[in-house]
Amino acid sequence: MVAAGDVGKSDVAGKLGIQPDMVVQELGWDSDVDDSIREAVEERCGDDLLDEDADDVIDVVLMWWREGDGDLVDALVDAIGPLADSGVIWVLTPKTGRSGHVEPSEIAEAAPTAGLSQTSNASVGDDWAGARLVAPKAGRTRRG
Repeated sequence: MVAAGDVGKSDVAGKLGIQPDMVVQELGWDSDVDDSIREAVEERCGDDLLDEDADDVIDVVLMWWREGDGDLVDALVDAIGPLADSGVIWVLTPKTGRSGHVEPSEIAEAAPTAGLSQTSNASVGDDWAGARLVAPKAGRTRRG
């Protein structure tokens, strides 16, 4: 049995819906990101995280976002481009009280402007929170 305090790091990839063989892109990397989250995602998907220059069709985008990083709507629109029809964008922001904290209302307002819907929130690690964004189902088709 895993102690409650140990679940956060080991199951973070599961919280983010990462599955083996998924293509995961990372945007907004900086020295403040939580490397244990990155490592858990890479271990679960079985490959390195792709950067913003990747030409692949992306299953999951991990977007590290902080106050002052720019226009969130523009960043989300850019992230949608290579996203698979069933793809997900996780906006990872510093938790309340941490440097660079982003108000949840900012994400909630930016998502529909970018053509996305916010479906859930999750605590990912000690210092980061995630907002799960997807394209509305009416506009998606399943790829084979």
